Amino acid sequence: MRIIMAVDILEGKCVRLTRGDYNTGKVYREDPLDMALEIEDNGLKYLHLVDLDGARAKKVVNHKLLEKICLKTQLTVDFGGGIRSDDDIRIAFDCGAAQVTAGSIAVTDQPLFLEWLKRYGNQKIILGADFIGKEIATHGWMKKSGKDLTDFISDYHSGGIRFVICTDVSRDGMLSGPSTDIYRQILEKVDVDLIASGGISSLKDIEDICSCGCEGVIIGKAVYEGKIQLKELRELC
Repeated sequence: MRIIMAVDILEGKCVRLTRGDYNTGKVYREDPLDMALEIEDNGLKYLHLVDLDGARAKKVVNHKLLEKICLKTQLTVDFGGGIRSDDDIRIAFDCGAAQVTAGSIAVTDQPLFLEWLKRYGNQKIILGADFIGKEIATHGWMKKSGKDLTDFISDYHSGGIRFVICTDVSRDGMLSGPSTDIYRQILEKVDVDLIASGGISSLKDIEDICSCGCEGVIIGKAVYEGKIQLKELRELC
């Protein structure tokens, strides 16, 4: 299972939100590159970079920071937040992203998302399946879509998707443990590479995610708050 560190960018800084609420933003680093370098120095290889400004603006905003991180580290970066148009996804890949995560557009414009999947391939496009109570959430988690989580993933699996980042919004930033039962239920029905996100607070949580069959796990606040040390993640890797 891959261990993936999260760096969220808001107003050019490395922050963490609680349950996607912009009013709860806490700054952990003034320069996200510093955090990316520390992640790399500790032997981790994968970075989940989220453009929170972009998610709110409905277009990519922090592409220069993406480019800087990709140029100055060897991290494999997946980038999300504000990917709504052909220009947005082109900019993300041009700036060095290895993969792009798109969620809201997969709900609001399925033909465009499927076109990206066909154009770039399922190794480079990640389906963002953020949920609240098993219902897909969109627009920076501010809206419910009415779409069932498992059905949503299954439909896109039929369309060729391979990678899915699945975030329980109610647990994100809460350090309350992951939704392993939900991930297990999804994987019993759909054969995808599922990346779990939200609620990770301990090494035991990571072990539980691994045992339920997830391909990857995204860790953020637990590291920033000192619940898990980067050196511990290095040893797991």
